[in-house]
Amino acid sequence: MASTASSSSKTSNTKPKLSIAQIINMSVGFLGIQFGWDLQRANMGSIYDVLGAHADDIPLLFLAAPLTGLIVQPIIGYMSDRTWHPKWGRRRPYFFIGALISSIALIFMPHSSALWMAAGLLWVLDVFGNVSMEPFRAFVADKLPDSQLNRGFVMQSLMIGLGGSIASALPWLMRNVFGLQNIAEKGVIPDNVRLSFYIGAFFFLSAVLYTVFTSKEYPPADLENKDKARIKLGNKKRCK
Repeated sequence: MASTASSSSKTSNTKPKLSIAQIINMSVGFLGIQFGWDLQRANMGSIYDVLGAHADDIPLLFLAAPLTGLIVQPIIGYMSDRTWHPKWGRRRPYFFIGALISSIALIFMPHSSALWMAAGLLWVLDVFGNVSMEPFRAFVADKLPDSQLNRGFVMQSLMIGLGGSIASALPWLMRNVFGLQNIAEKGVIPDNVRLSFYIGAFFFLSAVLYTVFTSKEYPPADLENKDKARIKLGNKKRCK
């Protein structure tokens, strides 16, 4: 009997294999996140320059991203491991909140009227970009059995490369394909960069929402054990 119970417990905890379409669905959000990351990496130097930053100060302004990641990523990883919502799951609330606020920062970025505003928005983008990104890494391990983990991480890497490549080329495409100006008055961010950030905000949020609404999450094992213990305790009380 003990061996039967043990084997059934293992079977119930085994994650089903996912189709390629399902793995793509759960990875599309990473395309949007990387789109936002590479858009700001490729263009923040020129935005700082337009707003009057000295060349020697620009590397310091870019320190926000790595320093923010060092602080935010372990905190969000810890919190998301201990989060569970019956409808939204464990990781997806962080995907959504991070993507929403990051997208708002992307929309406001090309309207920065001063250096402090652009630096502040970059910091907001870095903070909430990490809020959205960090749980995505654990999402693969949550959803896929061991035999498909490599496939999941490869798909994420593909989305990272695709999103980064499109985002980096977007201002060039706006100028050379769609004819938007890449020059503007002093202190004003050019139209091609401005529109690129709008498009980046759209892709960031829509890609993450696509994953949120097309992917489900499994309840964590410790939550299932707590529920079983609660049910047993309730049964004992009723018996008494």
